[in-house]
Amino acid sequence: MLSQQAPFEPRTLRQALGTFVTGVTVITTRDPAGKAYGLTANSFSTVSLEPPLILWSQSKRAGSYAVFKGTDEFAISILAEHQADVSTRFASAIDDKFEGVPVDHAFCGLPVIEDSSAWLHCRSVSQFDGGDHTVYIGEVLKVARSDRLPLVFGGGRYLVARSADEAAQAQSSG
Repeated sequence: MLSQQAPFEPRTLRQALGTFVTGVTVITTRDPAGKAYGLTANSFSTVSLEPPLILWSQSKRAGSYAVFKGTDEFAISILAEHQADVSTRFASAIDDKFEGVPVDHAFCGLPVIEDSSAWLHCRSVSQFDGGDHTVYIGEVLKVARSDRLPLVFGGGRYLVARSADEAAQAQSSG
């Protein structure tokens, strides 16, 4: 086992944390003028089922930071395994991240990404400082899901999720 004592380089920490595989989401909202904003986030987690709370975090350097910091509501699209290109697009600094991406507005009035694994409509209930990020807590107001498998990310790349049984079967037949 390789060991790193403090102080360590941020890249070393990022690489270690990258071994924790996460799902991939696109968080969306609108500004007061109605313009849609979105970003890719894999810093997403369940906080509580009673009441239904989730959390996600956003870099304070993000171009949409002021919009998300000031919003009362947001939507989360939990991306499906075929949507790595959508994740990449919403992680970029391009101006119109929604161009060419199929979205639905009927779910909650905010744009959500079509063909995703699941969708959540949330009311922002609190925000707190998390170093170079702000952590948002949202109360889930509405939820929907599909039968699509989720997109996952780990080790700096997109991965395909499958059950341990399927992995073991593939290993034994290979």
